[in-house]
Amino acid sequence: MIQPILNRIVRDVTRTLPELFERLGPHRHSRFLIDARDLPFVLLLRPDPDRPELVAWPRRAEPPHDTRISGRLRDLLGLIDAQRDGDALFFSRDLDIGGDLEAVVCLRNAIDDVEGSIADRVADALGPASRIAWALLRRRHARPNRGGGR
Repeated sequence: MIQPILNRIVRDVTRTLPELFERLGPHRHSRFLIDARDLPFVLLLRPDPDRPELVAWPRRAEPPHDTRISGRLRDLLGLIDAQRDGDALFFSRDLDIGGDLEAVVCLRNAIDDVEGSIADRVADALGPASRIAWALLRRRHARPNRGGGR
């Protein structure tokens, strides 16, 4: 059910932000496992501009990957929305990185170099319902957790 949406997202980003892939250099062929800990699945990103992939995988059957980026959904969304600082999340241990660290740094730098929000662009490309859903999701995840915890 989610895979057609992921396919559309990766196609639109590839088409509208070719500089993102160019900035990755040799790491555009790397396999990035993105683990939003509060989701029931993980995502595998291969940012190869010729054959980009963003695939949902069950947690129990993680695919082979070169690097792993783990954190709460709100923190990961904040990174692609240019609202959160990756270094601060990493050093506060809200973001875990494993595997090829050079690939992760290249991905982060490529995302940081994009003007505006990648998430906003994706929501715009997917249509009015996506823009509304993204605004609600952003608002929900912008609120601090109850009980004073992180």
